[in-house]
Amino acid sequence: MSSANDKQTDWKDGFLFLGNQLVLDFLNTCPVQNGEPTELLQDFGALLGWFQAANLLRSREAANLQQRWGESSRARRVVKAMQELREKIRRDVLAWERGGPVHHSAAGELNRLMADHPMRTRLKTNENGSSTELYFEPRQPEDLFAPLAHSAAMLFANVDRKRVRKCDECVLHFHDTSKKGTRRWCSMLLCGNRQKVAAYADRQRLRRRRMTEKR
Repeated sequence: MSSANDKQTDWKDGFLFLGNQLVLDFLNTCPVQNGEPTELLQDFGALLGWFQAANLLRSREAANLQQRWGESSRARRVVKAMQELREKIRRDVLAWERGGPVHHSAAGELNRLMADHPMRTRLKTNENGSSTELYFEPRQPEDLFAPLAHSAAMLFANVDRKRVRKCDECVLHFHDTSKKGTRRWCSMLLCGNRQKVAAYADRQRLRRRRMTEKR
């Protein structure tokens, strides 16, 4: 699905990255194309591909996981569990966007995942000073839950819900980081132009109507 034109689009290696939050990009792995939902995480290889595209796995790590687990029933169970988690988070995000609380069941599941598959912290140093970064150790398929559960928790805890939205034109989610915070579409390339064209057409119809009424 990737192409030489990926750099000019919101796609990277066959996946959409426009959510401005990792967990929202995860929600966007089942977009609607040609009027039908399209599952981008069809198998363990695709799941590893998304983790690479999201800069969560290095190519060697992905290759090791694929070689060891790729054809296993355990990997297939993780893919199914990932898809189910995505849809649960989607429902929670939609309710949260509308002003609802994070349900106890959602918080409980995220807490369980973070306890079972924690993110880790390490110190980085260079000539400019020191900093810390989060990371996880991808040794088995279930470890892939770590960054997703952490990102979902950080979204609910730290992001202004008024700036997290589902696109007015499609099913994609995004965190509006623009200065005004009034964006209603996922991206200019996918839906923004369509919405702007529709708004322009509405203004022209209104202008013609007013001109007709003045005659």
